[in-house]
Amino acid sequence: MGSGSSVTTNYKYSLTKSENAFKAAVLIQRWYRRYVARLEMRRRCTWRIFQSIEYACEQDQIKLHNFFSYLMDHFTPSSSKERDFISRMLVSGESVKDAELEKYCDYESMEVPDSYTGPRLSFPLLPDHATALLEAFKQKQQLHARYVLNLLHETRKHLKQLPNISHVSTCYSEEVTVCGDLHGQLDDLFFIFYKNGLPSPSKSYVFNGDFVDRGKQSLEILLILFTFLLIYPKEVHLNRGNHEDHMVNLRYGFTKEVMQKYKGHGKKILKMIQNVFCWLPLATLIDQKVLIVHGGISDTTDLEVLEKIQRNKFISVLRRKKRKRSKRKAEIQEIDSESDVEADPAENEDTPSLPPQPRPSQAPSMANKLEFSKWVRQTVQEQIEWCRRLVDISESEEEEPTYYSMISFTDLDGLCWTSQEERKQILDILWSDPMPQEGCTENTVRGGGCYFGPDVTATILEKYNLQFLIRSHECKPEGYEFCHNRKVLTIFSASNYYEIGSNRGAYVKLGPDLVPHFVQYQANKTALTLTMTQRISRVEESAFRALREKLFAHTSALISAFKAYDKDNTGRITLSNWATAVESVLHLGLPWRTLRPQLVRSMVDGMLEYKSWLDDLAVEQRSQEHIQSSLLEVIYRNRSNLETIFRIIDRDHSGLISFEEFHQTWKLFSAHMNIELTDDGINDLVRSIDFNKDGNIDFNEFLEAFRLVKQTQ
Repeated sequence: MGSGSSVTTNYKYSLTKSENAFKAAVLIQRWYRRYVARLEMRRRCTWRIFQSIEYACEQDQIKLHNFFSYLMDHFTPSSSKERDFISRMLVSGESVKDAELEKYCDYESMEVPDSYTGPRLSFPLLPDHATALLEAFKQKQQLHARYVLNLLHETRKHLKQLPNISHVSTCYSEEVTVCGDLHGQLDDLFFIFYKNGLPSPSKSYVFNGDFVDRGKQSLEILLILFTFLLIYPKEVHLNRGNHEDHMVNLRYGFTKEVMQKYKGHGKKILKMIQNVFCWLPLATLIDQKVLIVHGGISDTTDLEVLEKIQRNKFISVLRRKKRKRSKRKAEIQEIDSESDVEADPAENEDTPSLPPQPRPSQAPSMANKLEFSKWVRQTVQEQIEWCRRLVDISESEEEEPTYYSMISFTDLDGLCWTSQEERKQILDILWSDPMPQEGCTENTVRGGGCYFGPDVTATILEKYNLQFLIRSHECKPEGYEFCHNRKVLTIFSASNYYEIGSNRGAYVKLGPDLVPHFVQYQANKTALTLTMTQRISRVEESAFRALREKLFAHTSALISAFKAYDKDNTGRITLSNWATAVESVLHLGLPWRTLRPQLVRSMVDGMLEYKSWLDDLAVEQRSQEHIQSSLLEVIYRNRSNLETIFRIIDRDHSGLISFEEFHQTWKLFSAHMNIELTDDGINDLVRSIDFNKDGNIDFNEFLEAFRLVKQTQ
C-alpha cells in the first residue's frame, strides 16, 4: 500500500510539473507573438513614413516642373537670344542631329595622359574590357572622359537599332535574370554578379530601369551596364525607368554626381547621357508571355502604340502641354472666342476660381540698391507662390480633347494631340503603381502616372495573351512582392534603400517554364550583423528623424492649423485635433495617432501644448544647423526646389549661374509679372546677390538671397 501511494504521489507531482511547463510555454509563446507583432507594427509604420516622404518629394518635382512650364507658356521671347535661352532651359533635351552631337562630344580629340592608370577601352569591346572595368570601379578608379564619351557614343548607336519593346527568349539560354531598381548602389550590382554570374551567352539579364539617382555611383553602374550591353547585345537588355530623365536627374543627384566626377567634360557627358536615355527601350517581352515595364500599366496602355512611338522624342516625359506661340495665334484666339460664346453657361459656373494674382508693391527708388534688391526678391517669391497655386488648379481639372486644345496645346516643336497621347502611354508605363481596388485612377501620390487595379491587369493580360507582369519602381521590404492574384510582380534590387537594414534587395530568375525563382540579399555587411530588433530600431530612428525635419519645415503652416482648433487661444489642443491638423498640412497619409508617442513626448492633462512642441522641434534642428529657426524652416522646406531651380538656370552645369543666365531668367519672371525693369536694374539685382563679387552666383549665394527675403518679411 505504501508503495502504491508513493507512485500516485509521484504521478500527480509530474503531472502538475508538466502542466506548469505547458502553461509557461504558452505564456512565453503569447509574449513572443505580441513582441513580434509590435516589431512588425513598428516596421510597417517606419516603412510608411519613408515611402510617404519619398512620394511627396516626387510630387514636388513634377509640380516644380509644371510651374516652370507654365512660365514658359506665358513668356513671348522678344529676341533670338531670349528664344535660344528658352529652348535651352526646358527644351534642351529635344532631339539633336547626329552630326551636331558627335561634333559637340568629340572624344577623338581628347588625349589620354601617360599618367592615367585606369582601364583603357578599345572597340569593339571584349569580355576582358568588362572585367577590367569592374576591377577598376572596385578599386575606386575613374574611367577617363575620352572612354566614357566613346562608350556612350557606341551605346547610342546600338540602342538606335533596337525596337521599343525588346523580345527575349528562354530557348537560347538556361534562364533570364530580371533586376529591378539599382539607384546608384554599385555594391548591389556587384553582389548580383557575384551570386548569379556575369552576363554571358548562357546568362541573360534584363535590367528594369532606374539605374541612376539617389546613390553615389550611378555613373559607374551605367558604364558597366552599357559595356555588357555592347559585348552581349542579345543577352543584356535595358528598360527605361522614370529616373532615366534629365529633369528628374536635376533633383535627385545624378547631374551633380557627373559634374563632380568630370568637371572638365561633365557637360558633354551629361548631354550624351540625356540622348542615350531617350533611346532606351520602353519594355521587354519574355517568350511573348511575360511583360516587363518599369512602372506599370493603365486602362489605356496599348502595346501596339508603344511599339510605334518615336521614343527618342521624349527626353523628359514630365513636360506638360505648352501653348504654341506662332503666326496662328490670331486664328486660335478667334476659335477660342467662338468656343466661349457657344459654351454652356452652366459649365462656366463649375470652373474653379483662380487665385488672385498678387500685384507687386511700388518699387523703391533704384538709388537705394539694398532696398530695391530686397523688393525684387520678395516680389518674385510672391509671384512664384501664386504660380504654384495656379498650376495646382489647372492640373487638377479634367481636360477633354477639344478642337481648340488640339490646336493650341502643343509642344514647341509642333506636336499634336497624338503626341500627347504617346507621351501619356510612356508616362503610364514609367510612373504607375498597382492598387488593390478595381479601376484606374490618377496617381496623385507620386504626381505622375496612375494607379491600376486587378481588373486592369486582367484585361491587359487577356488582351495580349500574357501570363503575368513584372515591374519595379517601388521599394519592397523583402525585395519583391506579388499582387493582383500573383499576376503582378514587383522586383526591387537596391538593398538598404532608405537606411541600412531597411529592406532586402532581390532579383528573379525565369526558366523556360516561366516559374519565378527569387534570390534575396543584403549587400551591406553591417546589415547582416544586426538583429531584427536592432535593424528595426535603427531604421525607425532614421525615419522619425526625417519626419521631424518635415514637420519642422512646415512650422508656420502647422501653427495656423493648430490655432484653427484652439478657439480660446489657450495654446493647447487635443491629440485628435493635433493628428488632423498635421495631416491637413503635410498630406502624407500617415497614421498620426499611432506615431504620436514617438513625436509627442509630453502632455498636460491629455492636451498638447503645441507651441512648446514646435519649439522642441526647432531646438533639435538648430543643434544640427546654426541658423535662425525661422530661416532654417524656409531652407528645410524649399531646399530641394531651390536646388532644382538653380540647376535649371545653370544650363552649363558649371555649379555657377552667370550674369547672362540670371539676366535671361529674370526676363522670364518679369515678363509674366508685368514688371518693367531696365537692364541696369537687373544688373543691380544680380550684383547684390553676388556676395563675393566673383562675377557668378553659386548655390550658397542663391540660397542666401532667399534667406534675406524671409528676414525682411
